[in-house]
Amino acid sequence: MKPTLLILAAGMGSRYGGLKQIEPVGPDGEIIIDYSIYDALRAGFGKLVFVIRHYFEDAFKEKIGSKFDGSIETAYAYQEMDAEIGDFQLPSNREKPWGTGHAILVGKDIIDEPFAVINADDYYGIHSFQMMADFLQDSRISPTEYAMVGFQLRNTLSEYGNVARGICHCDENGYIQEIVERTTVEKDGHSARYIDETGMTHALTGDEIVSMNLWGFYPSFFQHLSQGFEQFLGHRGHDPRAEMYITLIVDNLIKNHKATVKVLPTHDTWFGVTYKRDMPIARRCIAELIDAGIYPKNLWKT
Repeated sequence: MKPTLLILAAGMGSRYGGLKQIEPVGPDGEIIIDYSIYDALRAGFGKLVFVIRHYFEDAFKEKIGSKFDGSIETAYAYQEMDAEIGDFQLPSNREKPWGTGHAILVGKDIIDEPFAVINADDYYGIHSFQMMADFLQDSRISPTEYAMVGFQLRNTLSEYGNVARGICHCDENGYIQEIVERTTVEKDGHSARYIDETGMTHALTGDEIVSMNLWGFYPSFFQHLSQGFEQFLGHRGHDPRAEMYITLIVDNLIKNHKATVKVLPTHDTWFGVTYKRDMPIARRCIAELIDAGIYPKNLWKT
């Protein structure tokens, strides 16, 4: 069975200042999602599920979804604030959805096969997708064994502001033992640092393995996710800024011995668009990959 690619594209782009998911980075109007899908298809993925918001549905489908009509199965899930909340009363001061864990959860009714999760505005590389496709199609893997493509922290930071990163502590066999979510991480020369909730600054080496939200799961994960979201709403649902990060759910599963997560270390270079000034860097990186023969100049016209 070919795995599904679940693409998280519902982010409001508040730090970027616009709908960054559909701004072109390639020479023929390609966006970052195009390159991720191109890599995923040649790695062996067989279905696309886009997580979006209703307010930009038409623009998104015209720009992206129409490219794959008739060539690969495509579906949409919608991350609205009232999705999957059950009887919970939505706070009147809530302005944005509930985070990456919630974004994955809204795809539960349209995914019945092993699946990978990616961010729409991150570039992961060919090797990353091939490793994940191989993992998800390995018949020896149990439904409670998950995976994550791991990147080196220093290679994932923006030049123009702080970012959130899930820092992974692994055992000698490459299995995650703990994930610590740091929400204010920034460059510090060749190293990095983060600011904690009290305002104190802490040094990081930059060698740490971090999650960039390229995960591999089995459908069993949705049950864990649903339970975790119900608990999240009970404890933090009335905090208008609280988000349920996928790293928190995975970390809880690991610590309660309900799942294992294997790190798949990649040699690919990650880049993404968090701030508007990141866009010229992304365009330059794509141009270099085209010059190196990794991608054709016109991605979908060959």
